[in-house]
Amino acid sequence: MSFPRVNVVWFKRDLRVHDHAPLALASVEGPILPLYVVEPDYWQLPDVSRRHWLFIHDSLGELNAELTALGAALYCRTGRIVEVLEDLRQKFGNIALWSHEETGNDWTFTRDRAVSAWCNAHRINWHQKPSNGVVRGLKSRDGWSALRDKRMAESVIPAPTNLRVPADIAIDTVPAKDHPMFGETVGSVQKGGRSEGLRVLDSFLKKRASQYMMTISKPGISARHCSRLSAHIAYGTLSVREIEQATKMRIAELAVDLDPASKYLHKNLSAFLSRLAWRCHFVQKLEQQPSIEFRCMHPAFENMREPHFRQDFFDAWAKGHTGYPLVDAAMRSLHANGWINFRMRAMLVSFASYHLWLDWRQTAPHLARLFTDYEPGIHFSQFQMQSGVTGINTLRIYNPIKQSMDHDPEGKFIRRYVPELSSVSQQWIHEPWRLPEPPPLYAKPLVDHDAAIKMARDWIAECRNATYFKDDARQVHAKLGSRSKSADRKPRAKKDKAQLNLDL
Repeated sequence: MSFPRVNVVWFKRDLRVHDHAPLALASVEGPILPLYVVEPDYWQLPDVSRRHWLFIHDSLGELNAELTALGAALYCRTGRIVEVLEDLRQKFGNIALWSHEETGNDWTFTRDRAVSAWCNAHRINWHQKPSNGVVRGLKSRDGWSALRDKRMAESVIPAPTNLRVPADIAIDTVPAKDHPMFGETVGSVQKGGRSEGLRVLDSFLKKRASQYMMTISKPGISARHCSRLSAHIAYGTLSVREIEQATKMRIAELAVDLDPASKYLHKNLSAFLSRLAWRCHFVQKLEQQPSIEFRCMHPAFENMREPHFRQDFFDAWAKGHTGYPLVDAAMRSLHANGWINFRMRAMLVSFASYHLWLDWRQTAPHLARLFTDYEPGIHFSQFQMQSGVTGINTLRIYNPIKQSMDHDPEGKFIRRYVPELSSVSQQWIHEPWRLPEPPPLYAKPLVDHDAAIKMARDWIAECRNATYFKDDARQVHAKLGSRSKSADRKPRAKKDKAQLNLDL
């Protein structure tokens, strides 16, 4: 039987019908087949977890409902993408493939190369469209922000209407949330789906952002006043362009309001816009140099930590039993909720990298599994930056005691997640080991802060004093460093902040 060409729209980390260029363009070319593939090999990777699947599952359900309302239900398959595409080619004969470009981990990069090879072998056109602010094939970072801003200013693409679909296509069932393929059970997970993303965005723009900058560093309370949009961006229920334009529209409304509260909200939303741009900046780094998932940006730091790895230190850090109250509370909170604010994320990495001298390649997958909003492009570049191995960023070593005193002075967050310290007074909550009789059920500090940091600084200084260190650092900056917005040329190291997933 002969079929007209079928346009397969492959959904990946773009689970929406609005502002979706591949779907919109494919829909005018002829019959479409909206496709999502659950790839079992992917779900065996060390940086993915059931927590991610639960958010995706919510989003797939809503995506299917939206597509069904437009006339084309989501076609879900479980298996390897090339084999799924080959089945479709065998069935329909004449197909074209449409998708967004993806900047993911090395596995997805390798998979996409296999898809490209398959398309070339069968003379199938694969139409890949840009995703958010990432520019593929960029030869220099000079001018990147201008390209990104131009893209953000383009009109949001409306959802297509009256979709045509091929006949006689069987739709597999989306695997259940509790399917064993997705690994072990996790704590609570942020709800997925576009309608939830729009609700979260609306509440942030109208009210929650009023205390955004005031509370962004505070564990606990920051969960109410940060945007909480990072997971929706990571899995594409909303596009960055939609969010940026909605934010600018709200800022314009507030600009004509003389009320002091409106001016304060205006200021906070402007800060949020800056973070949206920084988000794209960090993903762009992985797009331009995929190897940063595995190799230090600056080669001088290779083999610096690897020989000193201690499994007992890693296990204590990963479970929240380091003996440093805020570090442990942050890790346990992350296990329970799948989200924590940027400062606590950065402190967790800093403590692992400097106090415990753990290599970032060992610790990064653990936090990736815990973050509902895991975004590879941000994750690995931020891990390297906070571990001091980029060669182009200021060394930032967080003092967990000072962070505790500054951001949880009364110890409320600590007591909530470290019940062993529930009866410890505010005077001793940040350093319980100094009590005449320390809490018997709470771990003793794994390391002495001052001694551990001195050792870390000495070893990093030794690497930075290598003969060709500065020459290599200039090359790293030329390829991956940020530029001033006016000219896209000058370094902005002070602004290149250590904010894993940027907390949005």
